[in-house]
Amino acid sequence: MADPRPGSHMVELIRSTVPPIHPGGRPIVLGAAAATLGARVLLRTLGLRRAGRVVTTAGLAATAASAAFFRAPARVRPVGPGLVVAPADGLVSLITEAAPPPELGLPTTPLVRVSIFLSVFDVHIQRVPVDGVIRAVAYRPGKFLSADLDKASEDNERNSLLIDSSVGVPVVVTQIAGLVARRIVCDVRAGQAVSTGETYGLIRFGSRLDTYLPPGTRPLVQLGQRAVGGETVLADLAGTG
Repeated sequence: MADPRPGSHMVELIRSTVPPIHPGGRPIVLGAAAATLGARVLLRTLGLRRAGRVVTTAGLAATAASAAFFRAPARVRPVGPGLVVAPADGLVSLITEAAPPPELGLPTTPLVRVSIFLSVFDVHIQRVPVDGVIRAVAYRPGKFLSADLDKASEDNERNSLLIDSSVGVPVVVTQIAGLVARRIVCDVRAGQAVSTGETYGLIRFGSRLDTYLPPGTRPLVQLGQRAVGGETVLADLAGTG
């Protein structure tokens, strides 16, 4: 029997192939689209049709770029207890040892830190790196240095989650604002149960994610490797609890 709703098949096809936009990015995308439409109408009213075409083209390009920036594509999470996945798309820029953010109240014992740098061309939503329960959420204001610098972890605005993983060891993930990024969005709270790969926030326009793992953890990624948020395995914590 044919679907009585005209165009319903096309709508479903679009929904299945075009990634949705994260709620935190919708105001920017809609704002860009509205500004483009408003400028087009104004310029055409003034008789500046050529300028209207130029502005419309540029505005549509900016709107499309914003939509791509804040898209939330579906990801297939790896299956296995204790697997820690990349919290974001981007480039593995640092693998080192460092103390966790002090605002979490943890000991200053150095942990294994894997840093992922997000360029303006990467998807900028963040994903939970491991199954567990959020013990703490801690925000700290700071500077807006380039996120690919090592000292960005200490100096920049950041928001950290302390997750008690399902295998009994804590994992920390920190959103770090960058040179262009001016707002961190975090949609989870302390006491909330979370699942590996689910989205929990975003950083607008260029940023970095630090994942802190227990001492002695062997990272399963290499410097310079491209990470896919929610899919690339950073480490296997099974047996460390």
